[in-house]
Amino acid sequence: MSESTDPASPAAQIGAGYAFTGPALELGALLWDGACLPERQIRIPLSMLNRHGLVAGATGTGKTKTLQLIAEQLSASGVPVFLADIKGDVSGISAPGAANEKVAERAKEVAQHWEGTGFPSEFYALGGIGPGIPLRATVTGFGPVLMSKVLQLNQTQEQSLGLIFHYADTKGLELIDLKDLRAVVAFLVSDQGKAELKGIGGLSTVTAGVILRALTAFEQQGATEFFGEPEFDTSEFLRTAADGRGLVSVLELPAVQDKPQLFSTFLMWLLADLYTDLPEVGDLEKPKLVFFFDEAHLLFSGASKAFLESITQTVRLIRSKGVGIFFVTQTPKDVPSDVLAQLGNRVQHALRAFTPDDAKALKATVRTFPNSAYDLEELLTGLGTGEAVVTVLSEKGAPTPVAATRLRAPQSLMGPIEPAVLDSAVKSSPLHSRYAEAVDRESAYEKISAEQAAAEAAAEAAAAGAAAEKQAKDQAKDQAKEAAKARSAPKPEPSLAEQVVGSGLFRSLARSVGTQLGREISRSIFGTAKRRR
Repeated sequence: MSESTDPASPAAQIGAGYAFTGPALELGALLWDGACLPERQIRIPLSMLNRHGLVAGATGTGKTKTLQLIAEQLSASGVPVFLADIKGDVSGISAPGAANEKVAERAKEVAQHWEGTGFPSEFYALGGIGPGIPLRATVTGFGPVLMSKVLQLNQTQEQSLGLIFHYADTKGLELIDLKDLRAVVAFLVSDQGKAELKGIGGLSTVTAGVILRALTAFEQQGATEFFGEPEFDTSEFLRTAADGRGLVSVLELPAVQDKPQLFSTFLMWLLADLYTDLPEVGDLEKPKLVFFFDEAHLLFSGASKAFLESITQTVRLIRSKGVGIFFVTQTPKDVPSDVLAQLGNRVQHALRAFTPDDAKALKATVRTFPNSAYDLEELLTGLGTGEAVVTVLSEKGAPTPVAATRLRAPQSLMGPIEPAVLDSAVKSSPLHSRYAEAVDRESAYEKISAEQAAAEAAAEAAAAGAAAEKQAKDQAKDQAKEAAKARSAPKPEPSLAEQVVGSGLFRSLARSVGTQLGREISRSIFGTAKRRR
C-alpha cells in the first residue's frame, strides 16, 4: 500500500482534514515527500470565507494568481468579490484564459478540469484617475480617524481634527471635499471664529497650521479628485450578475500606485462604510462579499494607535455582517498581531532567506502555523511558483492540518485585458452615468465664504456710515466755529456817506423835506386848494 493511500500515513491524515461535506473552493492538490497527490484535494469551505484570510509570499511566487483563483470560484458560487488591482494585471478576470502547454500540465497534475472562462466584472478607479467608474467619498464620510492617518497627524493633531469634524457636524457645515475642510479650519482660527470652540477646548493656531499644510501636501498628490459627490454607495459591491454569478469589482490602482498611503486608507474606508451599513447576519452558508486587500503592509505602515484599533475592530466585527477579508502581503509580520489573530485561512507562498532579516521573518512565519508534519522552514524556502502552504478553518471552525499544495491554474486571463476593451466595459456599465460626473453643491466652503462676504459687506457699510457721520459732525463743528468767529470779529468804520446819512442834522432835514413834500403830494392827489392868507 502506497503512502498516499494508506489511511495511517501523514499524507492521508492531512488529506482527510480537507474532506468537507458542504460547498468548498478547490485550491489544488497535496504535496508530500516531493510528489503531487491529485487524489488529495486541498479545499476551503465556502461557509468559512467570512472568517478572513491571508495570502502571503515573496514577490513572484504567485500571490496574485492565488487571489484570482479564489475570486473566480467565489464568483461561480454566487459570491460577489472586491479586488484591488495594484499593478493592473487583475482585469483579465473578466476574460477567458488562454490554453497552453503549461496550463494543461498544471491541470493534469492537480486533477483540474480546466476551461477558459471569464467572470462578470465592474471596473472602478479612485476619483476617476485612470480607467474605471469613479469612486468618491465625502470628507464627512471618510471621517477624522482615516483622514488623520492619510495626513500623517500625531495623536494631538488627530484629536483636534476630530473636534473640527464635530463642530462642522453640529453647525450643519457639510464637509464634502477638501476645500470644505480647509475653509472650516481657517475659519476656526480667524478673528471671527476663534470663540466657536472656546468652550470645548479650542483649536491652536499651530495645530491648524499643521493640518492646513498637510492638506496642501495631500492635494498636491492629486487627492482633490478622491473627495466629492456623488459619494459611492458601497452596496454596489454586493450585486450578482443576471446568471447568478457574483459580480467581481476590480479597483484599478496603477494610476495611483505611487501613493500607497492614500489608496490603502481609501480601501479601509470602503470596508468601514460596508461595516456601518450592513445588518448583522451571523454565520451564513456563503458570505455576502469577500474583499481582497492587496499590498496590505502599506495599510499598517506608520499607522496610529487609533487607526490600528479601528482596523482590528472592523476585521473582528464585520465577519458577523457576512463579509470576509483577505489580506495579501509578503510576510505575516506585515500584519499586526491583533489583526493576524482574526485571519482563519492561510495561503503562504514561498519566502526567501537571503539575509538575516529574511531568516528572522521566516522563523516568525513558521511560528504562526499550527504544529505540522512538515519541516516548515525548509519547505517555505523550497516552494515553487504556484505552490503554497495552506491551513484553513474546517466546517466546524477548527484549523485544518498544514498542507503543502500545488495550486490550480486560474481559468480567466492571467494578465490585463486590452485598454480599449476595459474602456468599453466601463462606459457600458449602468453605474457609469450615475457616478461619472462630479457634482459640486453648496457646502461648508460656500456657506463660510458667503457669511464672510456678508460680514465684510456689513463691516464696510458700517465703516462707511461711521465715516459719513464723522464727516457731518466735522462739518457742523467747522460751521459753528465760523459763526462764532464772525460774531466776535470787530465792525468796520462807516464811510463818509454813511456818516452823513446817519447824523442827526441829516435826519431832521430829511423829516422837514419829507413833510413839505408829503403835503404837496397830498394836494395834487385830492385836489385841495392852497389856503389864501
